[in-house]
Amino acid sequence: MAVDTSDKPTGLTTADILAMLKDAGISALLALALAIPLFGFKMSSLGTGQGFGLEQRWDLVAIAVAAVFVGRLILMPTLRTFTDRMRERRGTQSPESAETLQKVIRIAKTVLLVVLLAVAAFWPTFPGVDRWLLDLGILVLTYVMLGWGLNIVVGLAGLLDLGYVAFYAVGAYSYALLAIHFDLGFWQCLPLAGAFAAFFGIILGFPVLRLRGDYLAIVTLGFGEIVRVILLNWYEVTKGPDGISGIPRPTFFGLPFKRNPQEGVTTFHEYFDLEFASTHRIIFLYYVILILALITNFFTLRMRKLPLGRAWEALREDEIACRALGINPRNTKLTAFAIGAMFAGFGGSFFATRQGFISPESFTFIESAIILAIVVLGGMGSQLGVVLAAIFLIGMTEFFRDLEQFRMLAFGAGMVAIMVWRPRGLLAHRDPTIRLNDVKGGGP
Repeated sequence: MAVDTSDKPTGLTTADILAMLKDAGISALLALALAIPLFGFKMSSLGTGQGFGLEQRWDLVAIAVAAVFVGRLILMPTLRTFTDRMRERRGTQSPESAETLQKVIRIAKTVLLVVLLAVAAFWPTFPGVDRWLLDLGILVLTYVMLGWGLNIVVGLAGLLDLGYVAFYAVGAYSYALLAIHFDLGFWQCLPLAGAFAAFFGIILGFPVLRLRGDYLAIVTLGFGEIVRVILLNWYEVTKGPDGISGIPRPTFFGLPFKRNPQEGVTTFHEYFDLEFASTHRIIFLYYVILILALITNFFTLRMRKLPLGRAWEALREDEIACRALGINPRNTKLTAFAIGAMFAGFGGSFFATRQGFISPESFTFIESAIILAIVVLGGMGSQLGVVLAAIFLIGMTEFFRDLEQFRMLAFGAGMVAIMVWRPRGLLAHRDPTIRLNDVKGGGP
C-alpha cells in the first residue's frame, strides 16, 4: 500500500489568505498615495474671467485603488503557481528534453523573425494602413534602430549608458547645420553626422574608462545633460530654445516630393507619372529608416562574431578576467561607445530630416530612459528582443494617446507587467555567439 509522504499543501491556508490580504492592502495604500497627486485633482477653468480651480476626482482614485487591490489578490496565487511549476519542470527536465526545448526556441525565433521582416517590408501596402499607422511604423523603427545601437554599449559591452540621447542630439544637429549652411543632401550628411556622434562617443569614453556600474551611469547621465544645456544656451549656433527650422527634406535620387516645384525641377510623381500624394514622402521615409535599421542589425551581428565583438562580451562578463586574457579594456570600451554613438547619430539625422524642425526639448533624459528600457525589457544583448520591446512600449504608448494624462500611466503599467512576468526581458535566452562542438573521443 503506497503512502503519500508529500508535505505540499493542497490549497490555501488561513495564514496564506491573511498574508495575501495584508500584501494587497499595502499595495492599495501605496496606490492611494500615488493616485491622489497623480490624478486626484485636476486644474480646470471656472469660466471666462473667473480663473482656475481644482477639480476633485475621487472616483478615479477609488477605481485605481480597487484595481490594485483586486489585481494584487489575483496576481499572487498565479505567480506562485507559475513559479512552482517552473521549479518542478527544471528539476525533472532531462538533458535531452532541454536540448529539444532549445531547438524549438530557435525555430520559433526564426519563424518570428521571418514574420516580422515580412510585415515590416510590406507594411505600407497593407489594406487599412493610413498616414497615422505609417508614422507609427517610422517611430517604432527609429526606436528599434536606437535600441540596437544602445544594445552594443549596454547589452554586449555591459556599460550602463544613461546619456545615449546626447549622441542622438549630436547627429540631429550635425545634419541640420550641415544641410542648412553647406547645402548638403541627406545622404551626404548621414555619414558625417554618424562620424560626429562617434567622435563625441570617444570623448565620453575617455573620462569613464575606470568607472563601472552606478558611477558610470551617473557620469553618462551628466554628459547627456551637458549636451542638452549646451544646445539650449549656444544660441548663435543652435538657436537655443527656438530650435532649428527649415531643415531640408530627403529626395529620391534628386527627385523632390513636392506638388509645385521650382521651374525646371522634376518631382517624384512627375517622373513616375503618378498622381501627387502626400504619403509618397512618408513611405519613402519609412523605407529609409527600415534600411538603416537593418544595416544596424547586420553590422551588429557581424561585429559579434569578430574578435572585437567577443571582447565586448568578455568585458561584460568580467573585466578583470578580460585583462588577464590580454584584452585591452580601454580600446574595447572606446570602440563600444564610438560604434553605439555612430548609430545614434544616424538615427538623429533621420529624425531631423523627418521632422524638419529640432529643438533641445526633443532630447531630454526621458528619451534615454525609453531607449534603455527597450534594451533591458527586450533582453540584454537580444536583437529580436529589442524589436519586440519597441513594438510593445512605443506602439502601446501611441495607441493609448487618447488617454491624455493617463498615457504615461499605461506606459509604466506595461513596463511593470513585463518585469513581473519576464524579469530578465522578453527574450532572456540568447544563443552564444560561437558554439564549441564537443569533440568525440574525449581528446583535444
